[in-house]
Amino acid sequence: MSGFLRGTGVALATPFNEDGSIDYPGVTSLVDFCVKGNIEYLVVLGTTAESVTLSKKDKVELVNHIIKVNNKRLPLVIGIGGNNTQSILDEMKDTDLSDFDAILSVVPMYNKPTQEGIYQHYKTINDNAPLPVLLYNVPSRTGTNMTAETTLRLAKLENIVGIKEAVGDFTQVLKIIKNKPQDFLVISGDDALALPAVAAGGDGVISVVGQGFPEEFSEMIRLGLAGQTQKAFAILYSLLPVLDYAFEEGNPAGIKNILKIKGICDDYLRLPLVSVSKELEEKIKKFIENYK
Repeated sequence: MSGFLRGTGVALATPFNEDGSIDYPGVTSLVDFCVKGNIEYLVVLGTTAESVTLSKKDKVELVNHIIKVNNKRLPLVIGIGGNNTQSILDEMKDTDLSDFDAILSVVPMYNKPTQEGIYQHYKTINDNAPLPVLLYNVPSRTGTNMTAETTLRLAKLENIVGIKEAVGDFTQVLKIIKNKPQDFLVISGDDALALPAVAAGGDGVISVVGQGFPEEFSEMIRLGLAGQTQKAFAILYSLLPVLDYAFEEGNPAGIKNILKIKGICDDYLRLPLVSVSKELEEKIKKFIENYK
């Protein structure tokens, strides 16, 4: 049922025009670039999409445009998360999810729930979700870590099919992989650790940098899943510098600059985020010029 989530998904950035409006030709260009690059699925309205600065109207129009451009070529995952459990239930109910295959829902941020609070939050989502649910643990953004124990407890629930794990602590990832139910997916939310996670028994990645290097990233993960680790790690090592650059001044500023240099879309962001410095842009440009 959720096998399509094995491999490489990308958390799509939202291209903007200079005036802050959504750049729809840029969205088209980005989706096409990812599809042609053999990505397995697309994630819309994630953190990389600057979803916290998108209005309700923006979200509806952006989602409709991506659905139209994708034209059922790839499975779609939608981000529906937040720190008010009831508003997530309302959003799931009010959103037309007929073109989507799963929901990605982040650990509640800012109000810092206990592990029991996190469990009850996700159990409530599980009990009301019309689609399979992927958990998303990213303590660097939410301020709270969902422990391996809580993840494994949630893994027993019917609609919760996996986790996008971006904890940054590889031991925690290994604990989940070691003790998870067989059909529970462990998907890396950390580009640099995605291949090591796959080598340890994980199922793939929801990537940021993958949308800038879709062919290379998806091939690396496919090789990793096929046990061809030497070839896979050769690709990872070739991409290592740009994995650093992409996050040096925050996400999605880095990936948007990569996409700009590659001619996919411009690199405008909505405040409070700003474009990367000239120094970082030079490093990214140099890497892209010399890559392969």
